[in-house]
Amino acid sequence: MNLPNKLTILRIIMAPIFLATFLINFPHHYFVALILFCVASITDLIDGKYARKHNMITDFGKFLDPLADKMLTTAAFLGFIKLEIGYGIVWITFIVLIREFLITSLRLISAGKGRVIAANIWGKAKTVSQMTGIIVAILVEYIISLGVLNDEICSTLGYVVSGFLWVSAGLTVISGVLYLMENLEFVDYKK
Repeated sequence: MNLPNKLTILRIIMAPIFLATFLINFPHHYFVALILFCVASITDLIDGKYARKHNMITDFGKFLDPLADKMLTTAAFLGFIKLEIGYGIVWITFIVLIREFLITSLRLISAGKGRVIAANIWGKAKTVSQMTGIIVAILVEYIISLGVLNDEICSTLGYVVSGFLWVSAGLTVISGVLYLMENLEFVDYKK
């Protein structure tokens, strides 16, 4: 197994550890969760660049890398629902999960027909926007947990977090629609 695939597997392992750290209340747990999420996110950047640079792109990696991303971001969104972070987080999570189920199903169908659908620029933009929004949300939650801000500032930060997360939801929808349109040949809806 090559290094990029090992980094992808590491990201998969880190997803439930991140979620547990995010949800279990201990001193500075949000900060620890933030560090774990950032490290996992960086592995996503490193494994892709390394695989392309050293010609180590594999079908296994094309399949597993998006799955690892989905596991990590889904873990964060589930944690956000539990803590009611941001405005509309349940709807944002619903949008993200529907898109992920749709594209994963499409990838499974195409793989059964001998083709691997790799991430395109919109899928990558979606992932970057989600990871950025998640990092901002966790950072804000950590700052709020320190108890040094007044209610008005905390409320404003809640709107900022929601803005980031709604932008990522918008990109999630756009990328999902584009993936579907580009790969309609795998959706046999005429029979």
